[in-house]
Amino acid sequence: MTAHSPPEDIAAVRAEIDALDRRIVALIAERQRWVVAAGSLKKDEDGVRAPARVEQVIGRVRLLAETAGASPDVVEHTYRALIAAFIALELDEHRARASSSPPDTRRPGTTPRL
Repeated sequence: MTAHSPPEDIAAVRAEIDALDRRIVALIAERQRWVVAAGSLKKDEDGVRAPARVEQVIGRVRLLAETAGASPDVVEHTYRALIAAFIALELDEHRARASSSPPDTRRPGTTPRL
């Protein structure tokens, strides 16, 4: 079976979708590891949210969608949801790290920003 000739049997189509879901979940797990690593390197929440970076990613995946024959609108919608979930995860990671770090001792009375 190729990507260009889907089977006419619904069970076979569902099996292909299930196989894709397993691959997608594995890729999301890998992306999650990198997002957590990125979150630990960023200094503040604005760096985590990074709206300019989000728009850069959206533009890139829209082009990839066109090249792959997918709907750029569907891909953008999916990626915006994906990015929002990862931003929430990264913010949680960043906040947890910030709350567990010791106060900044360069200036008296300085505490970690929450």
